[in-house]
Amino acid sequence: MRASVDILRPIRAFDRFQQSHRWAALPMAVLRKFGNDQAGSLAALVAYYAFFSLFPLLLVMTTILGFVLRGDARVQQAVERSVLGQFPVIGAQIGAHALTGNVVALVIGVLTSMLGGLGVTQAAHNALDRVWAVPFKDRPDFLRSRLRGLLLLACLGVLFILSTALSGLITGLGGTPEKVLGVVISLAVNFVIFLAAFRFLTAATVPTRCLWIGVVFASAFWEILQLVGGIYIGHVYRHFSSTYSQFALVIALIVWLHLGAQLTLYAAEINVVLSRKLYPRSLLGPPEAPADEETLRALAKVEERHETEQVDVHFHT
Repeated sequence: MRASVDILRPIRAFDRFQQSHRWAALPMAVLRKFGNDQAGSLAALVAYYAFFSLFPLLLVMTTILGFVLRGDARVQQAVERSVLGQFPVIGAQIGAHALTGNVVALVIGVLTSMLGGLGVTQAAHNALDRVWAVPFKDRPDFLRSRLRGLLLLACLGVLFILSTALSGLITGLGGTPEKVLGVVISLAVNFVIFLAAFRFLTAATVPTRCLWIGVVFASAFWEILQLVGGIYIGHVYRHFSSTYSQFALVIALIVWLHLGAQLTLYAAEINVVLSRKLYPRSLLGPPEAPADEETLRALAKVEERHETEQVDVHFHT
């Protein structure tokens, strides 16, 4: 009689290993938390709103820069490359008509980008509140959340335009030191933007010191995502006809935005797991690890929607 094979034995062995080694337990805990929060679906919603707000947002930025830099073709070209380089998937498509300085385009772009951008901030607000397990009863009301989103959107938009213009001016001077300085400025701006988003787009009380690691992670990978997007665009133009390349660019933009949203939420999950010590996690269970119970308890209490409502969670062993 042949002995039965325990197909889960290697997984159990790895589970014991990762629970006893912090360097392995942390990424496993982040992955489990990402799945518990259904953060992939939240990232898809953020990417959806970003897809419809990105074009008018670029229109606003490039038109404003067109007004400011009118009359200096060299500076315009340098800034144009820097601004559109932040969005490699569609930047090449806008290039030739970017800096027009048209008043009608600016007005339409501002209104449309405000509506679209507000959708992005609300989706991001909801996602980060979910990641930090903020109960619905503790989240800001309809009016305050949207006013807060508009204020943050305006501040970050101005910061992005000014910093990108400065980066473009420096990079346009030519030379390796100037290009390196441009990249450093871009990284610094990414850092400030992600820090502000992680700090203000959640109702959770989070000390700023608990956000550094996730912010660095998001800033670095955003730069990598831009680089990969630029390489992909070059590949599309070299290997596809004009009809197929346009279709491929649309698909690439959606994928690019979704990846960016996912990386952002992974960075937020890193902050939550580290600050609340939600590791190690059990990969199989039962029995559940203490971090599993704490995570699931907080996730259940998210559904508290009224101040008099209280959700109690019990685990039976």
